[in-house]
Amino acid sequence: MMWEQTREGAGTTMPGGDQEPGSYYVGVDVGTGSVRAALVDQRGIILAFADQPINRWEPQFNHHEQSSEDIWAACCVVTKQVVQGIDVNQIRGLGFDATCSLVVLDKQFRPLPVNHEGESHRNIIMWLDHRAVSQVHRINETKHRVLQCVGGVMSVEMQAPKLLWLKENLRETCWDKAGHFFDLPDFLSWKATGVTARSLCSLVCKWTYSAEKGWDDSFWKMVGLEDFVADNYSKIGNQMLPPGASLGNGLTPEAAKDLGLPAGIAVAASLIDAHAGGLGVIGADVRGYGLACEGQPVTSRLAVICGTSSCHMGISKDPIFVPGVWGPYFSAMVPGFWLNEGGQSVTGKLIDHMVQGHAAFPELQAKATARCQSVYAYLNSHLDLIKKARPVGFLTVDLHVWPDFHGNRSPLADLTLKGMVTGLKLSQDLDDLAILYLATVQAIAFGTRLIVEAMEAAGHSLSTLFLCGGLSKNPLFVQTHADITGMPVVLSQEAESVLVGAAVLGACASGDFTSVQNPLIRKTRGIRTSTLLWVCWFKLGWVTKLSGSSVEQPYLAIRCSDKMLWVLGLKEREGKVSLMR
Repeated sequence: MMWEQTREGAGTTMPGGDQEPGSYYVGVDVGTGSVRAALVDQRGIILAFADQPINRWEPQFNHHEQSSEDIWAACCVVTKQVVQGIDVNQIRGLGFDATCSLVVLDKQFRPLPVNHEGESHRNIIMWLDHRAVSQVHRINETKHRVLQCVGGVMSVEMQAPKLLWLKENLRETCWDKAGHFFDLPDFLSWKATGVTARSLCSLVCKWTYSAEKGWDDSFWKMVGLEDFVADNYSKIGNQMLPPGASLGNGLTPEAAKDLGLPAGIAVAASLIDAHAGGLGVIGADVRGYGLACEGQPVTSRLAVICGTSSCHMGISKDPIFVPGVWGPYFSAMVPGFWLNEGGQSVTGKLIDHMVQGHAAFPELQAKATARCQSVYAYLNSHLDLIKKARPVGFLTVDLHVWPDFHGNRSPLADLTLKGMVTGLKLSQDLDDLAILYLATVQAIAFGTRLIVEAMEAAGHSLSTLFLCGGLSKNPLFVQTHADITGMPVVLSQEAESVLVGAAVLGACASGDFTSVQNPLIRKTRGIRTSTLLWVCWFKLGWVTKLSGSSVEQPYLAIRCSDKMLWVLGLKEREGKVSLMR
């Protein structure tokens, strides 16, 4: 997607900005390394975009922390930028999504330290923090019934083990003073409205809450967190609302001043960032492209939200229990559907780790800068140069990566697993770096394939991948997923699908739509959460064995209405094909 800078410090205006005045919605997305905001119209088109980096601390290995005050300040910066130049009275709703990080406040809503240094501004234990290894092992040893809804094994990235770690390690400086434990998305909606009600999405997916049965007292007592039962769960949430529900009286005057928005506009119950991405892509209109999912229920689609980590979101009409895959969670993303969530703890972070740690990285940086390219665009073009006549995948015939450098989230659910590279040589030139980068991308794609196979073995029927997030902007990453899974990959017209999902929440809270399912699934009037932009078909090249046929990949361009669609596909050929494992 192309965009242009409109004015200094005013964010970015996207295509479609010349529309007639109407209703607008603001979506705010808090990721691992930045806060982003978008102004979205009723057609689901992003009109303005802005982002702002946020601070992170890693005081020791596997301890990752952030500041809620720093994040809120960044939210204010980007929101003010995207609404510059418009009549803010036309903004109807505001929606937040964020990583599932743990925010700790005292009884007066002031930050408390989650670290031994006593730094109270560092009051967030981030989602990727793995400090609570001992605690999660003890929780899993209970084999409590709530574990059935997290794939049978609780992840160290969920909130219960982190809470237990705080109780056991920071009793005086944090635990005893704490008045509120928020998931980060719920903290943002509280900050905007003063309402402490939690989103069903956060509590169900990360806190063991059941949409049907509520909290399970026996679990919290069994794991040593009976404190929450005694105070009727007031510290972690005893009022729940579905995502998109309107909170209180809307935006408070104080928050309105901070954000540059009118007081009283609707603010929605939030979503976790991956779930907002799933909401933003899983309802894409794919009619007319011959996809396997055309005419099939939305349950045939798997949304893959790929950034620092990757989340694999599949929905079903009935609950499906998948070993090693989180869920089933009822109405946690799409109302009336059960959600299963697979995931890979590090994907974009792993690619950065492998590339930036290589001896040839300074050379790569210099050459990419000289071409005004990102290092990954340069690597992609370099791979095309060195592959010669063979498909690019064959470059890694002797080099293989096992990608669990931060443990395995799904479907093995083993946080003790470590990463591995086999096939290394003594040379460390730019070719070697490019091939290692390719092998890492392939390894991540094979992880997705393993998750897909586990979900299908348990009862899901999946035909198409719908990708969004930062990594979905990398053509090699997208094509490799199509190649290795053997499934077509669909990207939406709006590359920032997570922000569209957040804006959908604001649209529903405004009353313009009755639920997120209205614009998402039923396709009636209003926001289109995703419009098909392009489809990536898998190549019958390096992941397959063909007899008597070429493996060159033709590019076919087709035009649909006023938008150019690129379909990467392989013409029918004779020859027996068998997938390599």
